[in-house]
Amino acid sequence: MKAQLVLACFVLAAPALVKAEDPPPCPLHAQHQQEAQSPGHDHHAGVDARGDKVMGFEHTRTTHHFLLKPDGGVIQVEAKDLADRESIVKTRHHLADIAEKFTAGDFSMPFAIHDRVLPGVPEMTRLKGELRFRYEETERGARVHIATESPEAREAVHAFLRAQIEDHRTGDPLTPTP
Repeated sequence: MKAQLVLACFVLAAPALVKAEDPPPCPLHAQHQQEAQSPGHDHHAGVDARGDKVMGFEHTRTTHHFLLKPDGGVIQVEAKDLADRESIVKTRHHLADIAEKFTAGDFSMPFAIHDRVLPGVPEMTRLKGELRFRYEETERGARVHIATESPEAREAVHAFLRAQIEDHRTGDPLTPTP
């Protein structure tokens, strides 16, 4: 039920994403965000469970990396086992879908996984025309390169990737690396 309320809040707030400084139109937005972060709420377990469902593969069989770069960043998912063809195919499908949806300004998938609007998403939505998403296959999966010339868009991408690093507990650096 709570996830449905938060999703309804996101849907109502979606038009407000065009202007990050505008308050969301959902009167319970602050309460929904607070509930998602409350101590009794096992956020990481929820991210893992929702992620497996939304992404279409098991997080335990793959490794996620969110890398901040000087021009934006990288989302990379790979199968832990090179012989795990099923996970490789599914990660490639998921990341190709991410590149396509993010290019269109659709960031609903991260919301469905994280049960909240991640930092940077309102700005990335507003600045979608200044962002480039390039899908690339790797031996064990795939990656999506996110690039921009805009300092504001780059900061939004970095905020988004930092939130991913925290929620997925990847241990990736929180500062850009070459």
